[in-house]
Amino acid sequence: MPRIRLYTTVWCGYCDRARALLEARGHAFEEVSLDDDPAFRRTVYELGLRSTVPLVVIDGDPVGGYQELAALARSGALAARLAG
Repeated sequence: MPRIRLYTTVWCGYCDRARALLEARGHAFEEVSLDDDPAFRRTVYELGLRSTVPLVVIDGDPVGGYQELAALARSGALAARLAG
């Protein structure tokens, strides 16, 4: 089963949306809080070439943030990718 890792901060509204989307669709994920990382923007950039959260990573492949995740979900590509 593909593994989803969601990098977040507690104050991020898009993080809440990404979490809710994954939960509503029944996708298991690991949430990694970057609240205690004073250099979280650098951490996120090193992981996914972006400086904002959320960062969604599926099987080690960064797919983007909430908007990219929602687009994948709407198109059916997220379910297909997680199916196999």
